[in-house]
Amino acid sequence: MKKILLVLSLLLVISMLSSCTALPVMGLRSIYRDAATETAAGTAAEGDTVTISAEEYEDLRKYDTLLQILAIVEENYYQDVDEGDLLEGAAYGMLDAIGDPYTFYYNPEEFEEMWEDDEGEYGGVGMLISANYETQLCTIIRTFSGSPAEAAGVMRGDILYKVEDVYVTADTLNDAVEIMRGTPDTDVKVTFLRDGEEIEKVLTRATITVNRVEAAMLDDEIGYLVIYEFAGDCADKFDEALDDLIAKGAKGLILDLRDNPGGWVSDAESMADRFLDEGVIYYTEYKDGSRQYSYSVDGKVDMPLVILINENSASSSEILTGALKDRADATVVGVQSYGKGIIQAVTGVGTEGAGMQLTIAQYFTPNGNKVHSIGITPDVEYALPEGDPGIYEMGDLKDPQLAKAYEVMQEKMKK
Repeated sequence: MKKILLVLSLLLVISMLSSCTALPVMGLRSIYRDAATETAAGTAAEGDTVTISAEEYEDLRKYDTLLQILAIVEENYYQDVDEGDLLEGAAYGMLDAIGDPYTFYYNPEEFEEMWEDDEGEYGGVGMLISANYETQLCTIIRTFSGSPAEAAGVMRGDILYKVEDVYVTADTLNDAVEIMRGTPDTDVKVTFLRDGEEIEKVLTRATITVNRVEAAMLDDEIGYLVIYEFAGDCADKFDEALDDLIAKGAKGLILDLRDNPGGWVSDAESMADRFLDEGVIYYTEYKDGSRQYSYSVDGKVDMPLVILINENSASSSEILTGALKDRADATVVGVQSYGKGIIQAVTGVGTEGAGMQLTIAQYFTPNGNKVHSIGITPDVEYALPEGDPGIYEMGDLKDPQLAKAYEVMQEKMKK
């Protein structure tokens, strides 16, 4: 096969654009033009060179337009520009062009913050927000205990409308969150919509500690366990809470996944395994049609299960619900879940600490039921009464959906 010599710096920079390597690109355009001219004439280049195939060379030429844009901007824009910013923008744009709201690029600062979020402690105002990519509305689904948001009276169901001067949509939510994050004891102005009325509050940032699992006994025999999200140490906390409920005499368990947006799939696998003997927890299907199965092992906790879900129960919440509905005879109570039946991989890219998230597969319940864009249908459909925002203390049986789940559990335990 015919070989072509190409300057090494060109190869490495273009590799960076495909998320492999990063090198400065100063002076690249003239080098690229010279190298292309020489190799087209069949002349061997001198100095730092690399030999690649004609096919590989043609693959690299796909980036000609991007390099030309970079050259034109550098030479003609009326102010100096930062090449790093332009290449970062290209990385954002490359993944945004896929059109998948769950696939995106993290710059190094964002990637670091993502892992800090997973640790469960940060400086901010203490709200969990759900973004709807169809309506573009961002809804408060939880305020953390003891947080500035809770103290200011922010309520579940409030719409996050504006943060400082940024109007909040699903597309600008990350920008708004970035503004709300910050040094404790500093202020941020946040505007909400409640029943169509604007409510402006000045919240003083604090150190937020996220509690992802809570548990209580509802009576002498029925345990109640809430999972707020699948992140950080929630799998360990879940095990501790479940064991504690069993030690207190729980013979049946209500598992509350309402408003749980999901998180790490491995946590859902670990929790499902507590209630299943050997078998399939769920399986994923990739674009080539291949499948990968996740399995549980013997040694289950054998007790009646009721699972509470709502329209905001998504992703790993649906993996756990589907597994226990199909294989542990769990009775699902509430309303149709969100329907996020796809799985993302998170990986670091480049050498500067950046990262990306990419949708890689669709998942199915053990019985082969599709979840994406459908959700999980409850066995007992029970919505909150109209106008009820669902703001109740943890374990309060005045909560209509929890009261219904409790009633269903009582009936199950009689059998």
